[in-house]
Amino acid sequence: MPVNGTQTLTTNRLILRRLAISDAPAMFANWANDPLVTKYLTWQPHQNISITKMGLKWREKQYQDHAFFDWGIVIKDTDELIGTITVVNQDKAQKTMEIGYCLGKQWWGQGFAAEALIKVLNFLFTYTAVERIEARHDTNNPNSGKVMKKAGMAFEKILYQHGTNNNGVCDEAVYSILRTDSTASTNAV
Repeated sequence: MPVNGTQTLTTNRLILRRLAISDAPAMFANWANDPLVTKYLTWQPHQNISITKMGLKWREKQYQDHAFFDWGIVIKDTDELIGTITVVNQDKAQKTMEIGYCLGKQWWGQGFAAEALIKVLNFLFTYTAVERIEARHDTNNPNSGKVMKKAGMAFEKILYQHGTNNNGVCDEAVYSILRTDSTASTNAV
């Protein structure tokens, strides 16, 4: 059954929802301005909240596209916006998607990224025609790979000097999961 873009999802501890311009203060304070959080990302830390607002305005427009999948990650108990998880690339002909995620450092190591990733994988395999979902990380950021493994994704290979992030050119580790593999690994939360 096809779905119309980003839908609100819930897990045991999280709400995954569309972002709005009103999220700018939390997004800026919790991760977007932090050079440690953005160290392995492709965008620079936001120097001021105006940059965050511009990005959120762009997202609000993109939500009108039924093939745009982008969630803010919110802790249920505190209603705190702590990060994002997004389909960053899609190839409709090949039926593939690539996922990216970002979390404020205060919430690292608590399983929130894996919980969100599992839920998004489950949603995409249930409501879209995707057959393969992948994620990549700079090999100098192995904790991101641990999140992918926890979500049931399998390590495939390293693409040497394939990516560029805030550290320059980097080697990327590629993880993936196929629709045929998804039911065994994306069942919780």
